[in-house]
Amino acid sequence: MADYFSGSVEFGLNLSKRVYYGRGSAPLSVPSMSRSPEGFLPTAPMCYAVISDPEKVDNPDIRSYQPYVLGECDPPALIPLELHGVAMEVECSLDTAFVTVTGKWRVHCVTGSSTCDCQVAIPMGEQGSLLGLEVDGSGRTYHTELISLKDEKDKDKVAKAKDGYFLKSHIYTVKIPQLRGGSVFSTKIRWSQKILFHDGQLSLCVPFSFPSYVNPAGKRISKKEKIFLKVNSGFATEVLLCKTTSHPLKELLRQAGKLNLSYEAEVSAWSSTDFNFSYSFSSNDIFGAVLLQSPFLRDFDEREIFCLYLYAGNGQGRKVFKKDVVFIVDISASMKGTPLDNTKNALLSSLSQLNAQDTFNIIAFNGALYLFSSSMESATEEAILNATKWVDTNFIANGDTNIMLPITQAMKLLEKSTDAVPLIFLVTDGAVEDEREICNFVKSYVSNGQSVPTPRICTFGIGLYCNHYFLQMLAQIGRGHYDCAHDLDSIEFRMQRLFSTASSVIVADVTIESLESLDSHELFPSHIQDISSGSPLILSGRYTGTFPELVKVTGTLADMTNFAVDLKVKREKDIQLSNVLAKRHIDMVTAQAWLLKSEEVEEKVTKMSIQNKVLSEYTCMNMVLVQSDEGKKPPEQFLLKKAYNKLSFQQLEFDMKKLFLGGLSVGFGDSKATAENLAPSIKEAKPPEGLLGKAASTCCGRLADSCCGMCLLQACTLVNDQCTIVCTQLCAALACFELIKCCIELCECDCL
Repeated sequence: MADYFSGSVEFGLNLSKRVYYGRGSAPLSVPSMSRSPEGFLPTAPMCYAVISDPEKVDNPDIRSYQPYVLGECDPPALIPLELHGVAMEVECSLDTAFVTVTGKWRVHCVTGSSTCDCQVAIPMGEQGSLLGLEVDGSGRTYHTELISLKDEKDKDKVAKAKDGYFLKSHIYTVKIPQLRGGSVFSTKIRWSQKILFHDGQLSLCVPFSFPSYVNPAGKRISKKEKIFLKVNSGFATEVLLCKTTSHPLKELLRQAGKLNLSYEAEVSAWSSTDFNFSYSFSSNDIFGAVLLQSPFLRDFDEREIFCLYLYAGNGQGRKVFKKDVVFIVDISASMKGTPLDNTKNALLSSLSQLNAQDTFNIIAFNGALYLFSSSMESATEEAILNATKWVDTNFIANGDTNIMLPITQAMKLLEKSTDAVPLIFLVTDGAVEDEREICNFVKSYVSNGQSVPTPRICTFGIGLYCNHYFLQMLAQIGRGHYDCAHDLDSIEFRMQRLFSTASSVIVADVTIESLESLDSHELFPSHIQDISSGSPLILSGRYTGTFPELVKVTGTLADMTNFAVDLKVKREKDIQLSNVLAKRHIDMVTAQAWLLKSEEVEEKVTKMSIQNKVLSEYTCMNMVLVQSDEGKKPPEQFLLKKAYNKLSFQQLEFDMKKLFLGGLSVGFGDSKATAENLAPSIKEAKPPEGLLGKAASTCCGRLADSCCGMCLLQACTLVNDQCTIVCTQLCAALACFELIKCCIELCECDCL
């Protein structure tokens, strides 16, 4: 779908040359059509006019009366709209950033008497999750809302939804119907994304690079660009700004644990770089705190909220644990080609990161097992070279998928691990029938009170056919980490990053004292991970009772000495913990609902999702028209009903125009597709059916756009009689072979 979209934008840019901007004015030149390595995919929030009828394309203020264009654009052309203003707010709390981008757009390429649909493209950063979209313009106001998916009719509508879909795993698009040519409308987009942490530094990258062709052409228009950044660490430690900042930020506020920055400028062209920002804390040691907060008024869960977090400071040369690691790699037939090649590259890169005192082994699996060695091997240069040759020989995609066998074998290989952290690293693209049995087996094998030799399990999922909630639950039980690649290009990078995080343990066997005294407390994750220099340790949940004033955290350091730290407990007022923790809690409770097959837990996830406006597997997002063209707002009865439903978490019953947005959830895998060895399904919508015909139509449209009707008539008058006879005979021959009929069918044209 990404290539399909990119081609439509390229066609739209060519079509937009029909727009006349007045004497002495011209659209900005687009060098090489601004084609990036990924084509014309958006690198910042964008809006496009969806053009099916090229005759509509013109300046809404000054008609140029271009030659008539015969036919339609099928697939529709996408013309990037002019951006008249943009502002971004970023709020960073713990490991989560909330991004709000507001933009003002003009439908500059459609005649004032016509309307067109507009497509909003939303590229998001690391593990981005769409929280909401508002559109206001042309007398209409839309906004998103979440509803429960209990109704089978709604499930069917979401499955068939075409108004929202993913171009790539990080780019979501929404179609807004019928905006008038020449109108100016505003968009407000909100999403959350993860702040990356490594070696004491937190870094954030937000897509904010606008192509040159969104700059307004013609008359000079004031262009103001605004960015507001708010950092709240939650503890009394100074926030240090790193030098790697993409935009010149001005400091507005600096307090212990808080930092406010802003950027505002009159620009000649919109930002052409992503917003990059990095910061750290003035501490070389492991530090953290415990935050408490009361639930807000309408919270369905009346228990108190707590959040405990620990960061590894920016101290250099901190000793990490030795590793005994077993790589378990899926080589079933579905992994053939790019998935297995990228996985192989990531595996070999991970092997090169091992130290000489580490040990390793490799298990390739499909329906059977293939072991690199019958025992753990020291990570010497010779052993890694032998492993590389073995991988090249044995990584041949074939057969079906059986995950239980390699998990059991890896547990046996790591039974004799002593002074190292045993690690199982599972990579798969499939779902299997016995996933719950695997989780229960690992749960019975792994004792939470057991010390360092207990295997840590890290899981990595490829595509959408694997059950990501099974992989999350397996990693949670194994006190490991989880990540995934929803597109094939990111497999290598994300696998290496996950292994780097899992292999940089500085404190193992972490325990939290004082929590046992709390009544009916709930902990996420239920099994406590190790402290790593590649990821902060964040524990959170709900409780009743009196929380202790100090919380003691203990563990074991890499030199086998004891680690202990007392964390202060404080009431948090500035950070809304329920929002920061919502995505984390919803994912973990969803995995629990899947494991237990519990409708009660599913209902809990639904309430959490609607309350915090974070999508889940049991809710869907739709666009709701809240004001019509005539400016009529919903009746007072509807508004009262809506307020009541917010308090009681019920679904609206009034008939309102809704656009169901599909593709936002990942599902629970597809064991049938795995059994059939289908290639990994990526988080990207498929092009419409009949692509060949649409491609032919596009070619015809481009030809028609390039030809002037009057020039064609003049050319025909210059053709002599002999040439006319030859052309007539040629057409007759083509008709005999029914090629004309074929062309008509391909172009879906009824003009002949």
